[in-house]
Amino acid sequence: SIVLELLKEAMVSRLGDTKGFLIDGYPRDLKEAEEFESKIGEPKLVFCLDCSAETMSSHLLVSNQSTQHSDNAGTINEGIESYYQASEPVIAYYEKKTQLCKVN
Repeated sequence: SIVLELLKEAMVSRLGDTKGFLIDGYPRDLKEAEEFESKIGEPKLVFCLDCSAETMSSHLLVSNQSTQHSDNAGTINEGIESYYQASEPVIAYYEKKTQLCKVN
């Protein structure tokens, strides 16, 4: 609810200056999607970057090599699985509403 309130404040403060908003990484689950719609409104369009778990894992492993992160393949794969479990209902929700655009 804190993230949602921060988003709402930021969006309201810029309403006159913009044609729209691009929000990266939110909502992360179905509950957040529903709360967003009830407190802010329905999004006009939702983008989903559609890539395989292997592609995500490979990208994260390479990124970790260039930083101080110590995540290994097992930790990364657990995170990816968690991501899929949370995001699949959100994706299905917006597909039903025809607001989803998948980008390969």
